Amino acid sequence: MAKNFLKSSIENASLNILLQIAFRCQTFILNAHVLRYVSQDEVGVTNVRLLLLESTVLFLSREAFRRACLTDTINHNWPKVVNLIWLAVSLCVAICGLFGYIWLNILEQPSSSVTIYYNFGVWAILISCVMELCCEQLYIIAQSFLFVKLQVVLEIINIMVRTIVYTTLVLSWSGQNSVLAFSLAQLASVFAYTISFYVYFWYYIKHQNKDFPFKSMWDFFPNISNKKWSECLDIPLVMLLWSFMKQGLMKQLLTDGERYVMTFFNTLKFDQQGVYDIVNNLGSLAARFLFKPVEAASYFYFSQLVHRDIPIKKQIEQDSNKVKEATSVLECLLRINSSVGLVALSFGQAYAKLALFLYGGSSLALGIGPILLKLHCLAILFLAVNGITECYAAATMNVTELNKYNIEMVMLSVIFLFISFLLSWFLGGVGFILANCFNFTFRIIQCGRYILFQYKDTNFKPLNGLLPKKSFIVCLILSTILTLYSEEKYYENNKIIHVLNGGIMFVLTISIWLFEEISTFKFLAKVYRSKHN
Repeated sequence: MAKNFLKSSIENASLNILLQIAFRCQTFILNAHVLRYVSQDEVGVTNVRLLLLESTVLFLSREAFRRACLTDTINHNWPKVVNLIWLAVSLCVAICGLFGYIWLNILEQPSSSVTIYYNFGVWAILISCVMELCCEQLYIIAQSFLFVKLQVVLEIINIMVRTIVYTTLVLSWSGQNSVLAFSLAQLASVFAYTISFYVYFWYYIKHQNKDFPFKSMWDFFPNISNKKWSECLDIPLVMLLWSFMKQGLMKQLLTDGERYVMTFFNTLKFDQQGVYDIVNNLGSLAARFLFKPVEAASYFYFSQLVHRDIPIKKQIEQDSNKVKEATSVLECLLRINSSVGLVALSFGQAYAKLALFLYGGSSLALGIGPILLKLHCLAILFLAVNGITECYAAATMNVTELNKYNIEMVMLSVIFLFISFLLSWFLGGVGFILANCFNFTFRIIQCGRYILFQYKDTNFKPLNGLLPKKSFIVCLILSTILTLYSEEKYYENNKIIHVLNGGIMFVLTISIWLFEEISTFKFLAKVYRSKHN
């Protein structure tokens, strides 16, 4: 099968961004309505306690498998790869048993006045995680063979089913039993997602292309045929998987560290957790809309063009154009992501209160929420840069470098958890956001050092993408000052004028940015056209 990795990665990222914008906007509107019916305590139970369980189980069960099995997919021995991926299901069951016991028997339980369906919610999360892992091999195959539109459609199905079921149940029950509604929506959406994957591939195999290596549905299931383990599994891939698994635990602690601290040490009550999560979700819209799909597509792209086990100098000697393209794309992505983060930081200061007012009503806009959201805009900038640098490092490090990076991540995880606990004890939710900024800063430094070392004796300088243009920075500073003045003068009495002022400055800022970065977009368009043709 002829493959075009850059073209596919751009299409994947573009379609996912459009999907995220379309359906997250729908979800945003529905959630804004639902929040007026659901208590902040129940939001804390579902969006912090239960979703933390889901993210923990899924990340530890599948993240390492995805990263390992999406490396150099052209040379895969697919029967061995499928056997390896199915080990993730067994791992998921074991992890579910461990964390299910912790969530049901060790952690503080919500009182009956908050919800009586907490136990059912835990079981719903555990069952849905195992169910989702049963189609993991199909996800990796779809990614490897560039089934871009399939993944977008299935994500649509997942989001639609979850949103429709949850919203319908909450509104039908007048805001009562929202934890039960959340649990049923979780099961329904994952079931629809998994079944859709199998139905599509059943249909595809029935009308398959001759180049597709899977000839029946049984090829998607493990086949050991009384062979030795060494003959059933790709051993180099197993070694790479082990490196990613060690890294994954630390990355999960760093990603959701504040949720673990507030869950295990009770530094915030459930209602405070609810407010923090609402602000976090609102502040992370850019991450979900843009950064996450770009990072997923970028990881796949870099893992195909840059070889892990060959020094970069030797790769330049073998094919300098390929390395030049990869470094130029990395520089462009850093420039775009950091610019988005700077825009969010600039305009977030004057419009945090208004965003919370529109999203959750006056009660959310009057408390500590606006302060949390303003600080979260700073975290978005760090998150934007960290996502690209970390995905490049993970896609190109060899096993030795990954193991060294894992040791550094262990140290950083311990420091981060300690700082999160300490700052949240004194500053509450503000402390968590400051700890996250500290966390992202050190992760950026780690990955930046790796990139600098990799290209230190070459003519490539991909980290130059972190340097914004002068006119863009001046416009951002001016926008921040003028929009803060607008908030002070017009927010209370004339919010429409405040919005119009911000809209004018936003259009001006983006116009200047597009003008200054026209060479960046021309390069990406040129590379895309050359690959497309």
